[in-house]
Amino acid sequence: NKMHNIKLRQIAIKKGFKLSEYGLFYKKTGKQVAGSDEKQIYKKLGLDYIPPELREDTGEIQAAQSHKLPKLVELKDIKGDLHCHSKWSDGDNTIEEMAVAAKKLGLKYIAVTDHSPKLKIGHGLSESDVIKKLTEIKKVNKKLKNFRVLSGTEVDILKDGSLDYSDSLLKKIDIVVASVHSSFKMPRNKMTERIIKAMENKYVHIIGHPTGRILKERNGYDIDFEKIIEAAKDTNTALEINCTPTRMDLDPAYIRKAVENKVKLSIGTDAHNASEIRFISLGVAMARKGWCRKGDILNSLDAEKLLKAIKK
Repeated sequence: NKMHNIKLRQIAIKKGFKLSEYGLFYKKTGKQVAGSDEKQIYKKLGLDYIPPELREDTGEIQAAQSHKLPKLVELKDIKGDLHCHSKWSDGDNTIEEMAVAAKKLGLKYIAVTDHSPKLKIGHGLSESDVIKKLTEIKKVNKKLKNFRVLSGTEVDILKDGSLDYSDSLLKKIDIVVASVHSSFKMPRNKMTERIIKAMENKYVHIIGHPTGRILKERNGYDIDFEKIIEAAKDTNTALEINCTPTRMDLDPAYIRKAVENKVKLSIGTDAHNASEIRFISLGVAMARKGWCRKGDILNSLDAEKLLKAIKK
């Protein structure tokens, strides 16, 4: 960010240095002080090292001066993917194929969150199909070593805020992601109420792609994000960082707001085939831009701790 660089140059001038893309130099003699290593430049300017993702002039320089920069989450901290689809709905691969692909990437678990019936385009599952899918997950888990498939669903949030499955079914599922897939143009207060009502359901753990934006195609729905954050905190509901490249939703500015309010976040690739699980790295990049530490992200927990942490 240009403003970040301008601020750094101002600090350099005050300290008798000159900073350019070539390095840090003494203003009087022109002798180089630092340049081959960014960390050295920040150190000479009296700052903690600022990771590239935070260089936006949004308070990171002040935080670096007072040693209050967060230790950002890293890809190696992420234990699983909490949003993906299989052949049961509109995915291309079987549950086992998705699990094997995730394991190859070094993950320890995935939640296979297939669609609910209202999403016709997504070949949503009937309640009886979900029960059959739970049986298949048990079989896959018996077969796989050092890996766990969590049962999941991406259940539609209907127009009135109710859900597309009964509570008696949802309570049997490990990870319930609730998402809006219809009536995108509701007025701000109604759309906000709709999402909050879904959060108030004791079996909903995560709100999927919370603002509904599709990059270069549609803006997110009109919501009061402050109220969404408040409700997420009150109901122990996580907000998803959906890292499908066309969504990238939540935006890092919203991620940071969630972090500041101690709202939990989850990273979901929304993978519809095995190769898309690699999008998890994009989710980590977005989380870092939003000032996330390891502890802010649910997927940094192992499966057992995760299942305890999401209970309402």
